[in-house]
Amino acid sequence: MIAHLSGKLLEKNATHVIVDVAGVGYEVNIPLSTFYELGEEGDDVALRIYTHVREDAIQLFGFSSPRERDLYLKVISVQGIGPKLGITVLSGIGVDELVRAVKANDLARLTSIPGIGRKTAERLVIDLRDKVGDLALAKGGSEAGSSNIAIGDEHFDDALSALINLGYQRAVAEKALSTARSDVAEPTVQKLLRRALQLLAK
Repeated sequence: MIAHLSGKLLEKNATHVIVDVAGVGYEVNIPLSTFYELGEEGDDVALRIYTHVREDAIQLFGFSSPRERDLYLKVISVQGIGPKLGITVLSGIGVDELVRAVKANDLARLTSIPGIGRKTAERLVIDLRDKVGDLALAKGGSEAGSSNIAIGDEHFDDALSALINLGYQRAVAEKALSTARSDVAEPTVQKLLRRALQLLAK
């Protein structure tokens, strides 16, 4: 069972990375919260890993911190939430905000995440309310890993692809990103996604 990977960041996008460990490239699925923390391709990277074994595949899910991985494991312990949907949950809502939403029984916020209906949101609250207290006081997110690159169509398209992969409809995602591009100074893919997700959560 792989629990940790460290090596060179060979390739990255908003949904997965390839980590080169001693010449072997590991493809790792990641949430946006981890994507925000990544450096540039070629940089050193260290990820906490959850290994999901199926009959036909072994999938790796990576996280920037033990806290993020711990919350992910709690999320996928809820009935109806598998590893892929768990990544969507952590991409659609920040760790601190998810903890607050669960503790406050904020079903409206939880159901704004693609793939999470009311019944699943209720199960999240019921199953996790007493399990997330130890995660509530940790640090919030940062802008680490963001580089000041001039915005272009490529960055807009990368952000759009990420939102569509998360389950947002193209027209809705395009509208949110267009607004985000106007709102954010010196936008990067990371900053566009952050702002677009804030708009989509309203």
